[in-house]
Amino acid sequence: MVSTEYERKIAARFAGFDQDGNGYIDREDFNAATKAVLAEFGTPARSDKGQSLYIGAEAFWQGMAGIADRDGDQRITREEFVGGAVKRLRDNPERFAEIARPFLHAALAVADTDGDGAATVDEAARVLKALGVPEEIAAAAAGTLDADADGRIGEAEVVSAFARYFTVPE
Repeated sequence: MVSTEYERKIAARFAGFDQDGNGYIDREDFNAATKAVLAEFGTPARSDKGQSLYIGAEAFWQGMAGIADRDGDQRITREEFVGGAVKRLRDNPERFAEIARPFLHAALAVADTDGDGAATVDEAARVLKALGVPEEIAAAAAGTLDADADGRIGEAEVVSAFARYFTVPE
């Protein structure tokens, strides 16, 4: 059985995906996240970076739905999220990282305003804020993503941290 503390943590993570707050995760939540990130950085949807982010979001959605949408209705309820995706991925965070990687890669490319292959801590915080994370938490979280303290956040750092965050053990 899932512990109360673990359930609370995972419920908070579910809310982060449920962009419109309607009680389930669906393709539209991934599209809303994409639109928010593109708007934050003034990146046109029809640009290469914009299209890559939409493609990454669709891949992420398809991966999540394949793991968690147990009834095939193209919506992931909180129960499906906790009972499906999280339980299956908790013991294999690398699988979750691979599902998320296309979206995270594209989001970093949008945030990487100088084109050097990494985002600054401030740029990463902007992505998190665009995804609905409160400003003070976004700044702190972005700072922790910079594992080597070089002021730059690369794909490996983001993917690893993202997988750990969403596959927290009990």
